[in-house]
Amino acid sequence: MPAKTALDADARGEAGEAVGPLVRGVGVLRRLTEAGGTLSPSALERATGLARSTVDRITATLARMGYVRLDGRDVVLTAGVMELGNAYLAALRLPALLGARADALADELDESVSLAVADLDGIRFIRQATRRRAMSVSFRIGDLLPAERTAPGPLFATEWAEGDWARWRARRAADPADAAFPAVPPRQPPADDFAFARRVERARRDGWAVDDQLIEPGLVAVSVPVREPGTGRPACVASVVSHTSRHSAAGLRTSLLPRLRTAVAAMEAELRTAPPPQPGPPPAGLAIWTAASKQELGREFVESLARGLTVLTAFGAGRPALTLTEAARATGLSRATARRALLTHEHLGLVTAHADRTFTLTPRVLDLGFPPLSRSTLARLAGPRLRALADRVHEPAALAVLTGDGTEIQYTAGAGTSRVLTVDVTVGARLPAAATSLGRVLLADADPRSREFAEVRARGYALVDEELESGPRSIAVPVRDRTGRTVAALNVATHPARRTLEDCVHTLLPELRATADEIQRDLHTASRFTRVALR
Repeated sequence: MPAKTALDADARGEAGEAVGPLVRGVGVLRRLTEAGGTLSPSALERATGLARSTVDRITATLARMGYVRLDGRDVVLTAGVMELGNAYLAALRLPALLGARADALADELDESVSLAVADLDGIRFIRQATRRRAMSVSFRIGDLLPAERTAPGPLFATEWAEGDWARWRARRAADPADAAFPAVPPRQPPADDFAFARRVERARRDGWAVDDQLIEPGLVAVSVPVREPGTGRPACVASVVSHTSRHSAAGLRTSLLPRLRTAVAAMEAELRTAPPPQPGPPPAGLAIWTAASKQELGREFVESLARGLTVLTAFGAGRPALTLTEAARATGLSRATARRALLTHEHLGLVTAHADRTFTLTPRVLDLGFPPLSRSTLARLAGPRLRALADRVHEPAALAVLTGDGTEIQYTAGAGTSRVLTVDVTVGARLPAAATSLGRVLLADADPRSREFAEVRARGYALVDEELESGPRSIAVPVRDRTGRTVAALNVATHPARRTLEDCVHTLLPELRATADEIQRDLHTASRFTRVALR
């Protein structure tokens, strides 16, 4: 069994009532996250210390929930697992309230800007506005960093009590190289722990802090706390991050700190004036779904794991804190089942119990799959869905977007078949938009006033028969983002000798629409708090 990290080992709650399958399932998700999102079952055996049969049952359950997919010999995290992190970020509200101001500051300064919250003696990112350069910052939403190697860390540590300092010293002694923080390089050489205490005192005096190449050579940052209305405690910390070829640490203080402070003042005003959130509908039918899955899959479905994870999704916008009764009502689970799940999550550090008998999610929920998926592209999300579609219909499938001038389509993902006669889909290739089914779907949405593609808009698909060249016949449907805007198109191509036009509409179109729905569901989940690149 691998040794627990200092952050994993801080077991809280009534550990004796912890649900073993839920503990093991969370462990599998954490090991997959640490590995970048993909591990073989045998590698999961080694990483978790679990028996192969247990790993197989856990991954089968997670696959049923849409949190992983079984891809050949690998277990791969999917966008569905981001529902767990989304629940925390929605309950937190800070990304929704402050994210636009962080993005605007990044545009104004042409530097990366991040928002981070405290996570025990570490800091965890909840928003990243990253500049796209050859030399750029690669931290992701959900990444955990040691407080002493960051600019936000000293600001959060100004609120630490003696118990927090004791935990920090214990972690530093047990993990001097920061092996428990895969997002940062190992510490070289060992740090002067007294230096962090001095930085905390400076942060307390100045109200801001810098990171002068503490994470790695060349990386510099300046941070200012965004304080909660009423308490004055840091709700989060905003940072401007750069590298020494653009700014020195001293240069950050003189040139960027004033503008960062102005932006933070606007963020604090946003927190003061934000109206109370309106609760959205809680998840529905989860208890019924897990029972049906158990009946269908038998012992391969670990019902206690599935039910335990669904409890995390009961939290969200307008539901930042839940009582046991509210959690049970939101999920449809019994009070006893919800209680055991919440106690297990408290034991694992995923929820905190409060004196008023409510529970809240902790930032550690982001450990469950969020970082490796937080920079997904639409092509990456769509790839497995395209392969499954191509395998079902035995025809090539493709995804495309409009080019900037709107005259061409560009293929961004594709899946072929083993046929001798087939349509070749080359990722990156461009074709005239008006002559392709993909392009007509995209053009129909790009200009809703256009009469040329009114029929395509009304039908919701485009069917093109040998217009680009003799042979290819294709049918396409739109892929829409969270706002309902068409951002890509999905098609299946065939040959007239294999399928009639009627067959394309009656057989291929339903398969296309079902696949587009799957891609849209993944896109909507992944893009709720992150940016999903379309190319």
